[in-house]
Amino acid sequence: MRNPVTIVAEAGINHSGNIEIAKRLIDLASVAGCDMVKFQKRTPELCVPESQKNKMKEVPWSKEPITYLQYKKDIEFSEDQYAELFNHAHYRGIIPFASVWDIPSAEMMTRWSDYVKIPSALITNLELLEYCSDRFPFRLMSTGMSTEAEIEKAIEIFDPTTIFHTNSVYPTPIPDLNLLYIKHLKEKYPTKEIGFSSHAFGIVPCYVAQALGASWVEVHVTLDHSMWGSDQSSSVEPVGLFKLVKGIRDMELALSGNEDRVLYAGEEKKRESLRG
Repeated sequence: MRNPVTIVAEAGINHSGNIEIAKRLIDLASVAGCDMVKFQKRTPELCVPESQKNKMKEVPWSKEPITYLQYKKDIEFSEDQYAELFNHAHYRGIIPFASVWDIPSAEMMTRWSDYVKIPSALITNLELLEYCSDRFPFRLMSTGMSTEAEIEKAIEIFDPTTIFHTNSVYPTPIPDLNLLYIKHLKEKYPTKEIGFSSHAFGIVPCYVAQALGASWVEVHVTLDHSMWGSDQSSSVEPVGLFKLVKGIRDMELALSGNEDRVLYAGEEKKRESLRG
């Protein structure tokens, strides 16, 4: 019997810094039946490359273009706001946590969650891996844009409880999903939970990942694809999220048997009627 799949709704930055939208994403994840909801926490001054800081960006909340650094600051929540969001999530019966992009962000999250995720972009940041490995009981990491050697090194230092296969292109072309890598991870790391973080259009790849043995599935969620933001187009809308959760739970039932041929009660009746 397989363990139930843990379904993570990745709210990410699809709130664009609006706490009411963030709460609605939490509500969506909860009502759809997801187990967890995840945000992204950064310290923009540390995370934005120097070459990008002063580039100008048009945003819907400013009449004039603002710097990329200011944009990243505008969409970040304060610790008080995260307290409000995480308390809201607990009220809604769903576990909140965050991907962290730097040590100050990780330090803040130690006060609010036992879970942490290292995003694909940061698994070569050995200092961040070491810091988080000592401070969070449940440690998740993604493997996008990384070589096998980089993944091995990150796992050695971070000792994750869950390893996510992913492709970091948004949206990921279907031929580039390489879902069979999930089988490789399961064989190579039999004591770890193996997951799939999807950045592809649609929800079918998540079902395939589950059939291949993924025990965690993560998808970006949005209230509407037409909303402003870089990740909205590769996210799952409410109807899709409901279908995804139901499909995964149905798959669990369908995969709950074993390799033996079983003559079920319904078949016994059909056998009687057709064979006499």
